[in-house]
Amino acid sequence: MSSFTPWTPDDAREYIAVPSAAADKYSRGVLGVITGSADYPGAAVLGVEAALRTGVGMVRYFGAERPSDLVLRRRPETVTAPGRVQAWLIGSGMDAATRDSATATLLGDALADGLPTVMDAGALDLLDTATGPLLITPHFRELARVVGATKEQIAADPAGWAARSADELGVTVLLKGHDTYVASPDGTRLVASSAPAWLATAGAGDALGGILGALVATHADAVAQDAAALARLAATASVIHGLAADLASAGGPFTVLDLAEKVSPVIAELLSR
Repeated sequence: MSSFTPWTPDDAREYIAVPSAAADKYSRGVLGVITGSADYPGAAVLGVEAALRTGVGMVRYFGAERPSDLVLRRRPETVTAPGRVQAWLIGSGMDAATRDSATATLLGDALADGLPTVMDAGALDLLDTATGPLLITPHFRELARVVGATKEQIAADPAGWAARSADELGVTVLLKGHDTYVASPDGTRLVASSAPAWLATAGAGDALGGILGALVATHADAVAQDAAALARLAATASVIHGLAADLASAGGPFTVLDLAEKVSPVIAELLSR
């Protein structure tokens, strides 16, 4: 634990992109999203909602019919036509065991783009096929499957396993938990601890993915110059996620859409510091 540096709200503030007067929807970052499925369509809704509230110029969503319909009902500004993106968010609300050929093609094409990619659990089997900077966002059980450990082993030493996994896999790892550990192959080690216990709820990771995807899209040039920037963006996303959860909670339970709605006020507060 001593090798992990706490990532604070003041640190996070420095990794929020503020648009200039000359900005347009393309210069503000375009995030491509391949998430959700017929079984878990809500993951797509939560991720897109959180991404848009984080401050990205456009979200392009690609997915099955049911999640696509739900995303457009909730966020009609989402674009479903193909086009340029600057980063990808993939894998939330998916199951590799039931992946259809259309989804496999979408994922394969995205991973072949060479763009910065945030990869959630449903695409972790494709980890070795990524051609660009990669950040994975597992929880304990998901990381255990990837590295051949048990959930109990990961839980006993999450910091150690995050660092070991980043070194062995050659990717940036955000290991979700009450304390979120971020490690990258270059030796960057960060920990964010702003989340309330109420955040242990279904869909929380989908919202985190959306926040992180948006941050990566708005900092795609920085990531292209220095892949280690992914670790700082991951820790920033975790701080924003935790602060939004705390604001939504006010000491009690909340829904993940409640959390997403607090992302913009949290970012405004960080920028006003």
